[in-house]
Amino acid sequence: MRTKPTGEGQVKPTTKTRRNVFEAGGIALASALGMASPANAQAGAGASTEEIVRRFYKAWEKKDWGPFDVILADNFTFTSANDDDHISKSAFKSNCWETQKSYIHHFDIERLFAQGNEAFVKYLCHTTNGKTFRNTEYVRTSGEQIEAIECYFGGKSTFPSAVSTGKS
Repeated sequence: MRTKPTGEGQVKPTTKTRRNVFEAGGIALASALGMASPANAQAGAGASTEEIVRRFYKAWEKKDWGPFDVILADNFTFTSANDDDHISKSAFKSNCWETQKSYIHHFDIERLFAQGNEAFVKYLCHTTNGKTFRNTEYVRTSGEQIEAIECYFGGKSTFPSAVSTGKS
């Protein structure tokens, strides 16, 4: 049994649980790998990389290009297994956002590891008709904007539209 300060010089005993051990191990592993904690992963003087990434996924819920236009840098590129090889911001808007926005209800970010101006994100996307799929993305920021996203998924069967309509 370990002790934990409770303030004012008092000490409260704590029990070593698997959860505590795993949390401590995860923190130690992240430190050993040089991963910054999300709170310390600054993209610049303002918002952290984590905050910028979270804003991006939250913006899908609004179905409004305005927030994307602000958060995506002018030199933004998007890459995916769907023949998207560093496509431009305007191509992302027409090829990805406009074709998929009506199928996306919201994202649950399951894992987000940020260091400096880079992040890896694993999310569960909920479609507008109640179905779900998972993807992983690498995000690079510059200042308070997203400069690049590389999306990793299993193929067209994991597009929001395919998941929603059952076309695999």
